[in-house]
Amino acid sequence: MTAHLVDVHHHILPPRYVAAVGDARIGPLTVAGRTPEWSPERSLEAMERNGIASAVTSISTPGLWFGDAPATEALARHCNEYAAELRRDHPASFGFFASLPLPDVAASLKEIEHALDVLKADGIGLMTNYGGRYPGEADFAPVFAELDRRKAIVYFHPTAALCGFALDNIPAATLEFPFDTTRAIASLLFGGTFARCHNIRFIFSHAGGAAPFLAERIARLEVKPDFKKHVPEGVIAELQRLYYDTALSANRYAFKALLELAPVGQVLFGSDYPFAPETTMTASVRGLKSLGLAAGDLLAIERENALRLFPRLKT
Repeated sequence: MTAHLVDVHHHILPPRYVAAVGDARIGPLTVAGRTPEWSPERSLEAMERNGIASAVTSISTPGLWFGDAPATEALARHCNEYAAELRRDHPASFGFFASLPLPDVAASLKEIEHALDVLKADGIGLMTNYGGRYPGEADFAPVFAELDRRKAIVYFHPTAALCGFALDNIPAATLEFPFDTTRAIASLLFGGTFARCHNIRFIFSHAGGAAPFLAERIARLEVKPDFKKHVPEGVIAELQRLYYDTALSANRYAFKALLELAPVGQVLFGSDYPFAPETTMTASVRGLKSLGLAAGDLLAIERENALRLFPRLKT
C-alpha cells in the first residue's frame, strides 16, 4: 500500500516504562488483558503494511502517575528522551507528543520547557485524569496558560476513572475510556480552559468519546449562569474548535455523530497501535474508505489535516 497516512494516535512502550509501570497496571486496561508487545521495528513494519507514512507517538494509559512525584518526573523525562531519540533515528516516520509529570504543576512547567525547547517535541500528550483529578481544575491552569502562550498542540488520551468500573467484566478500554474522555472535555469546558486557551490546538482520542452524542445535552448547562460564564461563546462553538482522531471510530455509527459536530478539517486519522493490534489498524484504514466520503475529505482526514498541524512531517 502506498504510504501516505499520518497517524496521530500511535503509542510507544519504552522498556524502562514497561518495567516501571508493570503488566499488572497496563494489562487490565487493555481489551487483550496484557501489555502489548512493541518495538520500533514492529511499528515501522505495521505502518508500512498499512500505508502509514508517519506517526506521532505518545504514552498510553495508565500513564506515568502512581503517587510518587519524583519517580513520575524521572519517568516522564526518560520517556520523552526515548521518543526524541526514536524520532532522530527515523525522522520521516515519527514525531512525538511529550508526556508531563502531572499532577505536579511545577515539574510539568519544567518539562514543557525541556520538551518543546530542547527536544523539539511536536506537542504535549496528556491523560484524561491524574489520580481522579481532571484537567479543568484551577490548579492546572498554569500548565495550560503556558501551553497556550506557546501555541502548543495538546493531545489527550483516556485512562480509567478512579471510581472504578460500573461493569467489572467489561474492559476499561471499551466503555470507561470514551466516558473519561467525555469527562475531561466537560472539565475543560466548565473549568474555562477552552475559552481561555484558544491558541492551543486540542486533539481528543476516539472521536471525542461520547461528546458528539452528548453535545446538545452538555450545552443545556448553559442555562445556568455558573456554567455559562466559563463558555461565553457557547459549548458547541468550543467543541467545534477541537480536533478528534478516528481511532476505533472509523465506522458509520461514530462518524455520523462526529461529523454532525466537527468539520472534516478537524478530524485526524488515528490507529491506537499497538494497544489496538495491527488487525484493528488495518480495519481503521479500510473503514475510513468505506464511509462514502468525498475523495478530498478522505485525503484530508488521512493526511492533510495532520500536516497542517505538523508541517515538519511534510518532509
